[in-house]
Amino acid sequence: QLNMAKKNEAFLKEFKEGPLLFKPTYKFDLYSDVYDTSEKKRKPAWTDRILWKVKSIYEVEAKEGKFLEEENAVSVFLTNYLSHMSYGISDHKPVTGTFKLEMKPLVSDPLVTLNAEGEWSAEHDVLIRYSAVQEFPSSAWDWIGLFQVTFRHVKDYVTYAWVEDDEIASHRDSKQVYMSGSEIPKMGGEFLLCYYSNNLQSIVGISEPFQV
Repeated sequence: QLNMAKKNEAFLKEFKEGPLLFKPTYKFDLYSDVYDTSEKKRKPAWTDRILWKVKSIYEVEAKEGKFLEEENAVSVFLTNYLSHMSYGISDHKPVTGTFKLEMKPLVSDPLVTLNAEGEWSAEHDVLIRYSAVQEFPSSAWDWIGLFQVTFRHVKDYVTYAWVEDDEIASHRDSKQVYMSGSEIPKMGGEFLLCYYSNNLQSIVGISEPFQV
């Protein structure tokens, strides 16, 4: 029924599905692995399915007839598609899919270049020098965070400095920001700086690793 619908319904044609290598997941007697024994004796069916589609950021341009040179920024690969027959609280068995995502960079060069100035230590305030490309949409809410090199999320910062409130020097090609030494980790280690853009809701520049 689903395959027939995918052939006839335009909105379903772009959706993909993995191979059905598991048993039908419906209909079961409750709390059992036995298919329907009621008076209706429904035929087993693959009722529970996972379909996916990658929505291209260029779909709007395509609808407007513009020429597209870019590929999708995200590639999706199904790595696991299976049912879980041990669950018996419903007349369905749950189905899960595991996916691998590959993210392609939207820009080849960083929007902001960062450098840790001088020797970094908890014994004194430290300096950060950064420069941005001309078209970069900066904001008063942008900040530069100090991260351990093993960080995994933008909220993993050790400390941060506001690019405007903590600015101490500004030149045509670069700006300088200070960060309080009292907030620098005394135990030291390997760190890096990340520039977070409030407008883009993303990290747009990462420094080379350095020692504290």
